[in-house]
Amino acid sequence: MSTAFLFSGQGAQYNGMGKELYEEYESVRKIFDQASRALDIDLAALSFNDDEKLNWTPLTQPAILTLSHAIEHLMRDAGIKPDMVAGLSLGEYTALVSSEVFTFEDAVKLVHKRGTYMDQAVPKGVGAMAAIMGLKSEVIEKICDEISEKHFVQIANYNMPGQIVIAGVKEGVAAAITELEKTEVKKIIPLNVSGPFHTKLLEPAAKKLEEELKLVKINDFTYPVYSNTTAAVYENKEEVTSTLVQQVMSPVRFEQMIKQMILDGADTFIELGPGKTLKTFVKKIDKSVTVLNVENLKQLHKAIEKIASNN
Repeated sequence: MSTAFLFSGQGAQYNGMGKELYEEYESVRKIFDQASRALDIDLAALSFNDDEKLNWTPLTQPAILTLSHAIEHLMRDAGIKPDMVAGLSLGEYTALVSSEVFTFEDAVKLVHKRGTYMDQAVPKGVGAMAAIMGLKSEVIEKICDEISEKHFVQIANYNMPGQIVIAGVKEGVAAAITELEKTEVKKIIPLNVSGPFHTKLLEPAAKKLEEELKLVKINDFTYPVYSNTTAAVYENKEEVTSTLVQQVMSPVRFEQMIKQMILDGADTFIELGPGKTLKTFVKKIDKSVTVLNVENLKQLHKAIEKIASNN
């Protein structure tokens, strides 16, 4: 059995996330306290009681990273370690902490700045994103290319078979939706996000992030981490800065990345963090693998029992 940990991305947050685990385990409280001190923000109060601030990108990102890291800590305490790790966008930073490439404290500060730069990169109301259901990527790519001659729009996320996210300027996304509605598309869902993430419009954020990454100590990998951007394993620590800079303004190739992890031997995936978005994606990508998610006490016990019985 080869186990992969997957770490949740932005959009999975909700009021009260992690509260049960925080109240149950001192180790979780310590991790929240460490993150709170690093940012001078009460992350527990933010995660459990403050909807508005929790949904603000500069705070969403450290809050999710902190909870995901705390859950991984509980898994390790139970003797469960991954053979490989990955995450969705923001979750890739949690994966890099898992593999000891970044310290937890450095990562918390980094994603706070990453969220700030992403939030500032494109003025409010200029960009848009939409999820496209039930259409092949080639059809969507062709339409985006045609529309982009006038108004920029591109694929931002290859999530799973039948679900792709497009992003760009508001006019480009609207024009693409008009064209996509003429196809055999099943459903189109405009997304409530603050910017056209994972497109070239985020280049200003990428440049600022690069300067921050240059100041952070990057360590060797303790086990393989897979990149959203390349859909492949990081070869060495020298790739980390350039890959994370590209990640902000490049499509998330989640489906391709998971397929590569399966080719490399992963047969059990455990999503750690709020929600079960990644669990849903993986099930659609390959029905033959075991997929679990852990965001509360009941799921933690279930995952520990399941892994123990398989070993």
